[in-house]
Amino acid sequence: MRADAGFTLLELMIAVVVVAILAAVAYPSYQSYAGRGYRAEAHTALHRLANLQEQYYLDQRQYAADLTALGEANNPAVTEGGRYQVAVAVTAVSFTLTATAQGRQASLDASCPIMTLTGNGAKTPEGCW
Repeated sequence: MRADAGFTLLELMIAVVVVAILAAVAYPSYQSYAGRGYRAEAHTALHRLANLQEQYYLDQRQYAADLTALGEANNPAVTEGGRYQVAVAVTAVSFTLTATAQGRQASLDASCPIMTLTGNGAKTPEGCW
């Protein structure tokens, strides 16, 4: 009698199909998780720029209408990972910072493509924070 060693082609194909099914289920879930994780990049940028706006207000007695006055290279600014673009709108008594998802991030995190932070601390949409 001869002992068989290894896999048959049928066993190998079944294993490949099982792995493919697992990947088809897991990959979209991972994509969604990654999109939500990258949202922290926008939160960080918005809070940092809000702090810089308050410092600018203490020095100049007005809010900066251009993010380059706060030390950013461009107006509107792009976050470190390039996934969000941050713009500012200024009134006489407050400011609104808006982070808009760019490129692939817009499709990864479709539930929160635009997030805002105002000078009084209001954050919208609420579920994205």
